[in-house]
Amino acid sequence: MEKNDYISSYLQGVEQIANTVYKKLIEDAIIMFLEVRNNGGRLFILGVGGSAGNASHAVNDFRKLVGIEAYAPTDNVSELSARTNDDGWDSVFVNWLKGSHLNSKDCIFVISVGGGNEEKNISANIVKALKYAKEVGAKIFGIVGRDGGYTAKVADIAIIIPTVNPDMVTPLTESFHAVIWHLMVSHPALKVQEAKWESAK
Repeated sequence: MEKNDYISSYLQGVEQIANTVYKKLIEDAIIMFLEVRNNGGRLFILGVGGSAGNASHAVNDFRKLVGIEAYAPTDNVSELSARTNDDGWDSVFVNWLKGSHLNSKDCIFVISVGGGNEEKNISANIVKALKYAKEVGAKIFGIVGRDGGYTAKVADIAIIIPTVNPDMVTPLTESFHAVIWHLMVSHPALKVQEAKWESAK
């Protein structure tokens, strides 16, 4: 594919997804986050690889703009690497959540391209964390790509980014992770503080 063709295809994919993503699920997620905040619950954002970077950014926005106590286990590299070394990568999230006393007031927010796959042992750390979340009655929300994987099977709300181009699943899904959480944290129903440039006169 020529470079200019790729640029056009990517931007066409962005437009297609923006026009087809299910907006009612975004509204439902906003209501869920309001309930978590009003009940004094916490938000635990799980992501691996590039999605871990998105999780870290989202933690900032939910804490600062929305006023929800939020955390990403991947932000603490010392604990993450110690748990990986001592217990194994597949258990890092579930053991972190146990240490944080995850409970029914809390919400797990999965940011992932595939959403985890138990049978293929892909993102097993996310799968184990979600099983534990179901055990304790925590809410589960996810923004995922492809078919949504394990996250889509067990989540209370899962927004699946449609596959509009099989050669661009990862970049388009990870782009829309940010689009959707930015939409939510800037939504008048959720935000408690303006972002800097919106408040600057």
